[in-house]
Amino acid sequence: MKPGTRAFWRPDVLARFVRLLLVCGGLLAAGPWAWAADAVVHYTRAEMLREEGPRFKPLAAQVDEAALPGNWTTVELPLVIPKSAALPAASPAASGTAKPPLVTTWLRVRLDELQGMRTPTHFYLIRWLAAGQIAVYADGKLRYRSTGSPVWNLFNHPALLLPLNLTADSAPPRTLLIRMDSLPSPEAAISSFYAGDSNSLIEMAAKRDWLAYQLPFMSSAAFLAVGIFSLAVWVIRRHPASLLLFVIALMGAIRRWHFQLGPEKLIVSDAWFIWLTLNALMWQLLALHHFMQLLHGRVMRRLGWLMLGIAVVFSVITLPFASLVPSLLVIRPYAHLLLISMGTVVTAIGLWHSWRSPSPDAKMLSFALLISYVFGFYDWARLKYVLDLESYYLTPYAAMILFAVFVVIMFRQYVGALATVEQLNSGLEERLKNRETELAASYEKLREAEQRQTLSQERQRLTQDMHDGLGSSLVSALRVVEGGRLSEADVAEVLRGCIDDLKLTIDSMEPVEADLLLLLATLRFRLGPRLAGAGVSLQWEISDVPPLPWLDPRNALHILRILQEAFTNTLKHTRATQMRVTTGAQDGYVTVTITDNGGGFPVDQALAGGGKGLANQQRRAQAIGAEIVLTTNDAGTTLVLKLPEKRLPG
Repeated sequence: MKPGTRAFWRPDVLARFVRLLLVCGGLLAAGPWAWAADAVVHYTRAEMLREEGPRFKPLAAQVDEAALPGNWTTVELPLVIPKSAALPAASPAASGTAKPPLVTTWLRVRLDELQGMRTPTHFYLIRWLAAGQIAVYADGKLRYRSTGSPVWNLFNHPALLLPLNLTADSAPPRTLLIRMDSLPSPEAAISSFYAGDSNSLIEMAAKRDWLAYQLPFMSSAAFLAVGIFSLAVWVIRRHPASLLLFVIALMGAIRRWHFQLGPEKLIVSDAWFIWLTLNALMWQLLALHHFMQLLHGRVMRRLGWLMLGIAVVFSVITLPFASLVPSLLVIRPYAHLLLISMGTVVTAIGLWHSWRSPSPDAKMLSFALLISYVFGFYDWARLKYVLDLESYYLTPYAAMILFAVFVVIMFRQYVGALATVEQLNSGLEERLKNRETELAASYEKLREAEQRQTLSQERQRLTQDMHDGLGSSLVSALRVVEGGRLSEADVAEVLRGCIDDLKLTIDSMEPVEADLLLLLATLRFRLGPRLAGAGVSLQWEISDVPPLPWLDPRNALHILRILQEAFTNTLKHTRATQMRVTTGAQDGYVTVTITDNGGGFPVDQALAGGGKGLANQQRRAQAIGAEIVLTTNDAGTTLVLKLPEKRLPG
């Protein structure tokens, strides 16, 4: 566990956090009321009259309070209206009706304190709870009536803010009559109320509305948006945590409908509304249990299957196919007991395993579950009218705490994923550096091996070339000299030829990079002085030609010796005074053409006579896949060397 997380779970830190929650709860219970004391009157006492009978009296546009049957009794507000025991449940009238009878409760308040006010006034009722409807009469005239069915009015937005007089020149009413029609079971309740200056009461109602309804609603909407985002992630990645987060957010939003609904009725019926809000909490608890297992790592398959079976059975047996709304209202308290039991199991098991787990996320979520459980039990006690009726419901704020915890968990998971990626990237970089070092060492060894192989091949080539060219010429010259058959001029000519062979061998070692023109320039540099000494002018008409990829030192030496032999034959066997060298490209060949003006000679006789010069040229041309075309006439001799641009392998 990280040090910061361990510090959060110290007893003193937890105690301060609990005290903070208690202070916040006290502020919520007190309410942000700020109004002028003489402008608003808080009414905590009223007179009550109950009408109980098999018949329900419809609402009237005008009521005479003196004509109402029964006696008025003084009661304190807030007031819990007990279940009715006076109705004849087995009477024919009651049993034969399609709808159950309603109990009508009248409350009467004298507004004597408002009579001196000459400003617009309002009536503000904090909360009323009844499986029925409510109507407000001012001086006997109907001023407001609730809409919707009895079940809907038990859940919808409970605050009631009504204008008593709209202008300063009109006097506020003297008497308010409040009529509540409700089913005999469950109990109904009504809070105290305020009357007085319109601005003060509108501000009071707006503050309470924002804290009690708008703020939790915005949090619930944000949580649902996060859940939808998680569902989109699950569609792509199929990670169970994303799907569970969506289910938790969706079920939480559905569960808290009755805390956030306004007077507008939804498209679902009352029976389906009760079924949805009851079962949403069951499935949310199941999803929270499985999400907790992902965090603390302890999987309890049997308990998971048992809870799933309970949720399925509970959802099936409470299906409102027959639309028995009163029956659902009767079983609702027992359903709450089952939900409290299931919440106790989920919270206790989550706390136990999370406390033993090293995961701080599991500890945070289990602590949030504990707060939600305490807040939920508090709201259940309020619904049983054990606690103050006018205080705030805490379950919506528990949902805000859950939302905050899930945001923190998502943030920690995101930051942790980034850290993991960074760590992996760092490891990959280190491995890449090591691999690059290994590859560099391997390449160096390979380069050294290739260099050794190249040197070995070059050594073998030079050995062969020296043996076939320079060595052969020197041996021939030595034998002739030893035989005394050559003059000094002939010996000099033989030695000059040997030197030319040596120079060509050295030139062939220079890298030409598939550039034939560079090779020809080297040949011109070597033979130019010799041609000038023999009185032969050289016309160099070179044009650009395609590169020859196969032009390596061995093949370059073959080309140099072919062309050297052509120059040598011209100097030895003709009386040429001019030679011309041209290049070109045609039909996949690069051509080198050497032309002289020394008069022709019979080529067929030269080949048949056993001359080695022409034969060596043909042999070297075949070695590199080239062709030699030799033509002669009285004007001179032309040699065309055709070099292929691409050679076939082998």
